[in-house]
Amino acid sequence: MPIKLFGIANCDTVKKARAWFAAQGIDVAFHDFKREGLSQALLARWLQTTDWEVLLNRRGTTWRRLDEAARASVHDASSASALMLEQPSLVKRPVVEWADGSISVGFDAARFAEAALRR
Repeated sequence: MPIKLFGIANCDTVKKARAWFAAQGIDVAFHDFKREGLSQALLARWLQTTDWEVLLNRRGTTWRRLDEAARASVHDASSASALMLEQPSLVKRPVVEWADGSISVGFDAARFAEAALRR
């Protein structure tokens, strides 16, 4: 199973992750939420192994631009999932599906190095 990197091409954190993979000589398949969307099946798969509060980016511009009612409506995996499907920019980036089937959220060079060794 190849490594897959999910995010938005112009996101600084995604750029750091892509640069890290390139510097290590590791090929990854990139999936851009803005261009290719986010499917319910993919998000459901991530939520099987990752808590919704980890996946939901409450620090980003998209979250801050939501009205108070939309932010207040998020209280569990189902409501978070619905909002992330409606606005994929709310997914914390990058999400990486590693060759061993594990998933990581966000960029951390040390964690990436450890995960890359398992491939």
